[in-house]
Amino acid sequence: MQTLETDRLVLRPWEPEDAGFAFDLYSRWEVQRFIGNPPRVMTERAEAEERIGAWRQLDDPVHAVWAVQLKDSGQLAGNLLLKSIPASGRSLPLQPSGDTEIGWHFHPDHWGHGYASEAGTAVLRYAFASGLRRVVAVTAPANAASRKVCGRIGMRHLGQTTQYYNALCELFEATAPQPPLLD
Repeated sequence: MQTLETDRLVLRPWEPEDAGFAFDLYSRWEVQRFIGNPPRVMTERAEAEERIGAWRQLDDPVHAVWAVQLKDSGQLAGNLLLKSIPASGRSLPLQPSGDTEIGWHFHPDHWGHGYASEAGTAVLRYAFASGLRRVVAVTAPANAASRKVCGRIGMRHLGQTTQYYNALCELFEATAPQPPLLD
């Protein structure tokens, strides 16, 4: 997994010692209320340890899940993911759709500072430099903040869909920039 840097952030692999932060992040209803079908909060630190273990095991040349760390303080601020998005369907676990999803989850202490937009822009740039031609994002219809981030990072709103996660979602997409045509 490649570490990414922006002016204010370092996007790095999750480490086992990050479990306390991950548990704090995902045990908050204000963070989890739009994640999952149905949404639920973590209730035990072991869940965070397990999730970090799964993120660390992700073996893909492009897909990754990054811990987002503030450069100035070293403090963790959130999570940025680029992963296969599951298609809606009857079989559990849900099967991959063939599309790649970008998503973000930030601690409420770090909302409103532009970190999700900054990290999301860096990850889209990385995705397209790595050869992806299209990346999608889905948000709960009531998640106005994430819809705004999608717009800020250049994603186009395609309307509502039930194509992913067995849920009604707002669908956004970004496509790789086209090289200029030569005369």
